[in-house]
Amino acid sequence: MDTITIKGRAMRSVNVDWNEFYYTNCPLVSPSNVDQEIGWVREELKKIGVAYKFLRSTVENDWYPHYVHNLDNLMRFGGCFPAIHVQADIRRTRLIGTTHVYEGGCMLVRARDPIYKMRDLRGKKIGLTKSLNAIKNDWWRVQEEQGIELMLALNDMKRDDVEVVEFPYPDDWYDKPEMLAPMENPSELWLKRDHKHDLAFRPLELALLEGKVDAIYTQTGPFQHIQEQTGKIKAIENLANYPDWTLQGANVPATCTVSDVACEKHPEVIVALLKGLIKVGHWSNRHKHAAAAILDKQTYYLDVEDTYRNILNVDMVPSLSPYNLEALQINKDFMLSHGYIENDFDVYEWAAPEFLEKAAAELLDEEWTKRSKARLPQATSLDKAMSARLG
Repeated sequence: MDTITIKGRAMRSVNVDWNEFYYTNCPLVSPSNVDQEIGWVREELKKIGVAYKFLRSTVENDWYPHYVHNLDNLMRFGGCFPAIHVQADIRRTRLIGTTHVYEGGCMLVRARDPIYKMRDLRGKKIGLTKSLNAIKNDWWRVQEEQGIELMLALNDMKRDDVEVVEFPYPDDWYDKPEMLAPMENPSELWLKRDHKHDLAFRPLELALLEGKVDAIYTQTGPFQHIQEQTGKIKAIENLANYPDWTLQGANVPATCTVSDVACEKHPEVIVALLKGLIKVGHWSNRHKHAAAAILDKQTYYLDVEDTYRNILNVDMVPSLSPYNLEALQINKDFMLSHGYIENDFDVYEWAAPEFLEKAAAELLDEEWTKRSKARLPQATSLDKAMSARLG
């Protein structure tokens, strides 16, 4: 692949070898985050002679492909804002699956402040982060700004009714040498950092507790429950409590994207990948508590039980449902209207359902063959059976 240049900077990644395929996950609810421990996608790709590797398993890849997809043989399953940014402004990708979690976001204030509803924030300060990294999408800020504006509108307020205070930060760690030690599995990152108590992942919390602002946005479920358990913070508004599904845009639906090059040159890889994710999704739906124990290692829910409660009604099988696609269209339109992307596109044209359909059909055929043979087994000759005997 030719080197991608973004904002005058040449991005780097491993040379493309189609005998291997890389993956990268955001720490959120997705079948890929369950599969990284189970390995069923790796099994499917191994059947066709392709090695499946985590993006950061080699020092030749820094963290940037996760955000700008500057690698042809890469699958990303993660938050939708970076994926939308890539498709709009950086390179062509294909959307091959989504999962949705109904979590629109909360407004947090200090627990002992006499603030009980959004209208109590009139004239007060709400924090808003600002990444100074021009290469990647500022997804933290997108969801904060989107959530703040929605909560104000639901309470008959406008942005002018509050003071939005920006907190710029460098956001430049993605290619620093100390962050590039190879890892075989995304969970290894959290062996080095206690992510559920690391304030680097809750950048506005200190500003709230120190009185620099009166309120901050946070994700419903993840972060919210950890922050409330400190005893210092409370939520006064929660978009997830509303029946309106169009309010649930906190960097979700999670998107599974691959490059257009991979789809055109090696569609069999994309189908094999999705076969593994579909199997993991069905397993996760049947064994939600087991899936929660795996997801708890990577996500920001309070603990395993909290993770279980929050994924109980989540369909873990990747889909391209009209509901999920329209949710992405809403998020894309917000990003365009607020200057987070420069170019428009149609989410429905971005979606590539043919790979999901073929993967599902092949799994059904394989299951039928498996069950048919179980009913009518074909005997193996004694000589052949003895040659395969172990022990």
